[in-house]
Amino acid sequence: MISVDEARARILAAMVPVGAETVALGVAAGRVLAAPVLARLTQPPADVSAMDGYALRAADGVAGARLRVIGAAPAGHPFDGAVGPGEAVRLFTGSFLPEGADTVLLQEDAAADGDAVVVNEACAAGRHIRPRGQDFVEGEVLIPAGRRLSPRDIGLAAAGNHPWLSVYRRPKVAILATGDEISLPGEAIGPGGIVSSNAHALAAFVAQAGGEAVLLPIAADSLAAMAAGADAAKGADLLVTTGGASVGDHDLVQAGLEARGLTLDFWKIAMRPGKPLMFGALGGMPVLGLPGNPVSAFVCALLFLGPAIARLSGLPGDPPAVTQAVLGAAFKPNDQREDYVRADLADGVVTPFAKQDSGMLKTLARATALIRRPAFDPARAAGDAVAVIRLD
Repeated sequence: MISVDEARARILAAMVPVGAETVALGVAAGRVLAAPVLARLTQPPADVSAMDGYALRAADGVAGARLRVIGAAPAGHPFDGAVGPGEAVRLFTGSFLPEGADTVLLQEDAAADGDAVVVNEACAAGRHIRPRGQDFVEGEVLIPAGRRLSPRDIGLAAAGNHPWLSVYRRPKVAILATGDEISLPGEAIGPGGIVSSNAHALAAFVAQAGGEAVLLPIAADSLAAMAAGADAAKGADLLVTTGGASVGDHDLVQAGLEARGLTLDFWKIAMRPGKPLMFGALGGMPVLGLPGNPVSAFVCALLFLGPAIARLSGLPGDPPAVTQAVLGAAFKPNDQREDYVRADLADGVVTPFAKQDSGMLKTLARATALIRRPAFDPARAAGDAVAVIRLD
């Protein structure tokens, strides 16, 4: 068995970022930028007023001064002229500062009197002015490549005058659920059968991680069905199987995919849940074989599939973030496998659920954290600090 860290490193080493595509700005949120966004203009394009008020010369802005108002400059309508001695121009937030003016008298610090304005508070040069290029200048890198675009990034790209962006396309992840016993939700359930939950949970996980999930038909427990599943996955950037990754008489994923040319990298991880994790390549397409137990499949998706999709999307592929919390119940010593324990995290205290069976989906759905226990971790008492991965 290999460690979780080594397994993740070997998986990420096989992930090559997918190609780029150009998308409209309005649908680019959440995508990973493939090329840097450079400003196509200067913002603001000129010195502009930060407030409603009057543009004037600081030399004239002494308390009690009476200035002649020679015009107005609403935003989008610059004043066509210059401000001279004893003069002022009415303006508003975002108005271009007229030539000759070097300060803005706030509206609340002035008193309008016909075609004149009286200065009630003295003005200093440069006051309430946003200088040209204060935000950014033409040619400046606004957003670097390799960044997942947030709504704030979208706003910045729009301000930089970009209607289209170059982003990595969404990695196509084929999902192949296996087993004679499983059926899709809503279908008839045969004797000894169960409803397949893994495929849908993984499809949702892939979508949330930024990928495009392709649900393949369920593969029965036969070499031919596994080989057919491999054929159906052609064109995907990653094939994820669930179930049948072990080496029992009916665990035929490895053998079935090997019939189509699978090269196995590793199998079995020193972790709980999720020991029977398989990874290899099939004709240049990475193959990640997840366990069939729902909790095991989810934990492995969190630790390995998520980073793999991130790497395919042009991101580094960092592991899930780990933070610290106070243990709410005692732990016995751990064995040779790294353990991921479902728990409830509230107010900095993380309490493990009493039952940790890897088939209990309800417990998984209600968990707000996983406690990460290293291999051979000693016994822990309530109140000890432990590492947790937040699920909320």
